[in-house]
Amino acid sequence: MDAIEERKVYRLVLTGGPCGGKTTGQSRLCTFFENLGWKVFRVPETATILLSGGIKFSDLVAEEDRSKKKAHESGTSASTVSASSTSAATKPPVFKDGVPEHSVIDIDKITTCPRCMAAAVGKVGDVYKFQENLLRTMIQIENTYFELGRTSNKNCLIICDRGFMDASAYISKEKWDRMMRSNNWNPVELRDNRYNQIIHMVSAANGAEQFYATEEHSCRSEGVTLARELDYKAASAWIGHPYFDVIDNSTDFENKVNRMIECVCQKLGIDIGDRLSITSRKVKFLVSGPMSADTAFPAFQDFEVVHHYLQCAGPRVQARLRKRGQNGRWSYIHTIRRPQQHGQSIEVRTQLSHRDYLNMLTQQDDAHFTIYKKRRCFLVNNQYFQMDIYKEPSHPRCKGLILLETYTSLTGDKLKAILPKFLNIVKEVTGQPDYSMFNLSLREDWNNTKKFCHSLHDQDDADVKTNGHSQKMINGKA
Repeated sequence: MDAIEERKVYRLVLTGGPCGGKTTGQSRLCTFFENLGWKVFRVPETATILLSGGIKFSDLVAEEDRSKKKAHESGTSASTVSASSTSAATKPPVFKDGVPEHSVIDIDKITTCPRCMAAAVGKVGDVYKFQENLLRTMIQIENTYFELGRTSNKNCLIICDRGFMDASAYISKEKWDRMMRSNNWNPVELRDNRYNQIIHMVSAANGAEQFYATEEHSCRSEGVTLARELDYKAASAWIGHPYFDVIDNSTDFENKVNRMIECVCQKLGIDIGDRLSITSRKVKFLVSGPMSADTAFPAFQDFEVVHHYLQCAGPRVQARLRKRGQNGRWSYIHTIRRPQQHGQSIEVRTQLSHRDYLNMLTQQDDAHFTIYKKRRCFLVNNQYFQMDIYKEPSHPRCKGLILLETYTSLTGDKLKAILPKFLNIVKEVTGQPDYSMFNLSLREDWNNTKKFCHSLHDQDDADVKTNGHSQKMINGKA
């Protein structure tokens, strides 16, 4: 049993907008990890399972809603109907209230489209109840796969074709909140702790319009504009997850899929060397206060974050605990950073229970302050950002410090173009040791300490333990 418990079980949600490459990406990811010797489970999309069983919208929509539809149809002149029927093949898609045309006009014919089902949720009556039962079914199906993964004798990757929070993108906040309350579901818990990582594959309608197509999907009729809206809604549903990655269309499709696979490998701490050609890296920027008003931000989620550094056997390894919470609900992560081959740092993250977190907290390194932050997560220009606002108590060097982070393969002017315009970004500080959280948390002054770390890649321990940092920081400014 001990051998089973040592195996990794990684729960990944693969989501995205229309024509984003989710299906192809899932297949490639499955093959890649199977070639590494992992067991891979693919959790099917729950809506597809239920709708392919013969459920129709016409079975769910209340009679009065259908009556309104029939009354509208009967009021249409014969000549209009005739003209419509003869031009149906060439007529562009029709949309009503942001809903694909076939879920409004051809409601009796739709049996297998999850997006149309989701768009119809909240109309009246049984559709809302169906969505509620769909989420209950999703939880049970996922739990079955999670248990299979836990008892597997191999490392196990579980790929969920969309996850719990995706449903919130297609239902009003009022109805979503009511559904959460009536089922005693906590959305923070289900978003942050149920899955290890979320990957959103951006729709081709956003940045690769020339490749956006609907012909190969039997029930996809979204135009480019609506597809962009659906893509943004799907991504926004997961804002706040601690490991949420957006894979955009800044490269060709082959490299888009490679970036997605590499992103998963990085989070798992798997060294893949140069097997995947395009590398998305973490970039960090110094932001000058005062903070912009909340109204200047797009939709965002705020979290309280607490970091504790732990004692380690040597200077070439860094270990820390993170407690991250919202509305009184907390998640706990243990992170180990170490140098690897090919010149890249690898971070291995393990989700902890509250009990394990408290046990590991006894190993706290007294040479470091506890770091307190407010973390704000948001999407801008199809890019996912995390902004850390350092709070007291802390070393004076952290007072007023605001750092913005994102993952991207862009550089130079293209990178600058995607940054939030409503923030006063002073400069890029990627890789600068003065802005490393490890160094920021040191109790001793940087001029007097031997613990200041320039890089985990230094040739020997003596190099790691040198001081002589680049500049002294006071009140979050160099």
